[in-house]
Amino acid sequence: MLVQIALGTALMLTSVLVSGLAFWAFEVLLVRHHTWLVREPHRPKLALVLAVAAVWVLGMVTAGVWIWALALRALDIFITMEASVYFSLVAFTTLGFGDILLPHEWRLLGGMAAANGLLNMGLLTAMLVEVLRHIRLSQLEGKRRRD
Repeated sequence: MLVQIALGTALMLTSVLVSGLAFWAFEVLLVRHHTWLVREPHRPKLALVLAVAAVWVLGMVTAGVWIWALALRALDIFITMEASVYFSLVAFTTLGFGDILLPHEWRLLGGMAAANGLLNMGLLTAMLVEVLRHIRLSQLEGKRRRD
């Protein structure tokens, strides 16, 4: 049990760290393009930021799923990489079909993967909201200064 908790904790921390680094990289990208983003026209640029942020978030979720899948495969819990990725995706998104299950001695990892997915989804939702809020407020502030 302690091995599962330690391994699950390490995988969760790794996943959150990867998401944090990706968020930081996205922030750097936004800072570099800030001047362009706050100029008119605003709405198409806001839509572009939303689209890029959504793809970025999907990349972070995919990275989290692969972190778990690679660990499960390295532990020989699943015979194929496809099964490892499938289980990780189903657990990470808390879909929980239950058609592929972890062996009894590793079952705590399923709950930890689900908890990691919930945590990441919350963090990534907050990221999307914050990015859009920041860009829109900057656009409105720039417009007020010009008027």
